[in-house]
Amino acid sequence: MNLMTHNNSDIKLMAHLIRRAGFGATKDELDKYNSIGYENVVDSLIDNNNSPRINDALVRRYFPDQSVTHDQVGGGSYFLYRLLLTDSPLREKIALFWHNVFATGYSKVTNGKPLSDQLRMFRDHGLSKLDDLLLKLSKDPAMIIWLDNIDNHNGAINENYGRELLELFSMGVGNYSEDDIKECARAFTGWSIANSDYIKELAVRNSIMPYGKLAWRYEYKENDHDIGEKTFLGHKGNFNGEEIINIICKQPATARFISRHLYHFFVADEPPVPAWPYKAPQDSEAIDILEKAYFDSGYDIGEMIRVLFNSEFFKSESCHYKKIKSPAELAGNILRTTNEFTEPSINITEYNSQIAFMGQQLLNPPSVEGWHQGIEWIETGSLTERINFASQQLGDISKPGIKNIIENIIKHQGNSISAQLCVDKCLEQLGAIETSEHTYKILVEFAQNNGISDINLVKDKENATKKISELMSVIGSVPEFQQS
Repeated sequence: MNLMTHNNSDIKLMAHLIRRAGFGATKDELDKYNSIGYENVVDSLIDNNNSPRINDALVRRYFPDQSVTHDQVGGGSYFLYRLLLTDSPLREKIALFWHNVFATGYSKVTNGKPLSDQLRMFRDHGLSKLDDLLLKLSKDPAMIIWLDNIDNHNGAINENYGRELLELFSMGVGNYSEDDIKECARAFTGWSIANSDYIKELAVRNSIMPYGKLAWRYEYKENDHDIGEKTFLGHKGNFNGEEIINIICKQPATARFISRHLYHFFVADEPPVPAWPYKAPQDSEAIDILEKAYFDSGYDIGEMIRVLFNSEFFKSESCHYKKIKSPAELAGNILRTTNEFTEPSINITEYNSQIAFMGQQLLNPPSVEGWHQGIEWIETGSLTERINFASQQLGDISKPGIKNIIENIIKHQGNSISAQLCVDKCLEQLGAIETSEHTYKILVEFAQNNGISDINLVKDKENATKKISELMSVIGSVPEFQQS
């Protein structure tokens, strides 16, 4: 797709970075980012850990259910709050990334609190070193339930967590044996949760009242751990889980697997994970660069991402608009633009549901493989939901962010504005969006046919506002807005 260029190169690159590292930005936000400089913005995104603009305590006063997030809806809504109100967008983006890689769902966990706690762990440690992250994941109550490590005992192993740790979380198929899976499972025996018998009884009875479900906590049960010698990936020893993770992180296969995941999420869609043993990366040189960063940094995810964002393969215009926004990314982009949430609102639950209608139920991925991304986000039903949501929100002049964008366009134009200039200004205000020549032509024709150039912006401001909002609504439906 050849893109029409309406922005200077610095703004265009900054817009690309913020779409991928966060959830997009308006013109005003991009101007602030651009004044700092690209590399400084990259550093601030990775190193910044600011609190959300609305304090969690205030949210809980309005929504007591989000204090404990018993269910998927409460937990998903809370996650959406964080996406919309953070000044550290990469922290939320990386939480969304790991939420898909280390997919854990309400369908089996049936308790929203440990899932929200898991997301908090991804937010806090998702940019740290992989060995640290995998250690925290292995002690995470939601994961222990999700992959049955609560049933992994000395003398009676359950292989589920050991298998997925190797297959989907670190190395990928073809880089270990069935014996390695068994030895890995043995090493994680005794990694459980406290009061497990009581929790199982609650689950059987589904007894959540009057105090709700428990906020589970990790417990290492030494008497249930297999202390015998193990042979794992060619290494021998009386390994516990910590040693297994250390061995995993040293593997070239792990460096490659994590590098492909980062490329897939931040740069351009890779083939589905099950195809990786049989299909080479679309950019092998980029993967090599990321692998080197993995080992050079001591498995540091944040440093890998720093290398990625500063790389020529990321900056290249050839990867602009090569990814389809996930429903959460799309909604995050739109709702941060509309700036509706300056205080807690019941609407957050409705928007969380609409993300689910688009095909991504937060806190409830469809399987241990997470959501299939890329073009698979688009099918007849979900596409209709995506377009309707974007068009409705961007065309709603009651939203403060939309009102501000339109006022920014009108106040600098005098008495009139041409259809072409109006399109240019809308695309600029919505985040320096580049379009194909075909899309651009359609937008200009719509603006012309809608009569925007015939309106006196001063004397008939109300009508002008309406016409510009209608154009914004159409922009929400075009492919380039749905992509990043």
